[in-house]
Amino acid sequence: MNRIAIDYAGNHYSVGGRDVDELQQEIESIVLSGEPGWVTVNHGEGVPQQARLLITAGTPIALLPIEDPTAQ
Repeated sequence: MNRIAIDYAGNHYSVGGRDVDELQQEIESIVLSGEPGWVTVNHGEGVPQQARLLITAGTPIALLPIEDPTAQ
């Protein structure tokens, strides 16, 4: 897998070069800590810009793994 699409509060972001289970664990660790935390993602088409998402308990977020169709 080379990319993860992220839906965060109705907006769309992505992360490249990460495993979806690893990113999920990072987000879960932030929530379980009880303290807010930031996750760095990409925003935009073409040349994406770096963005940071604030993760807190109750943050609406969905991770959608995008499989590389050429990978075997």
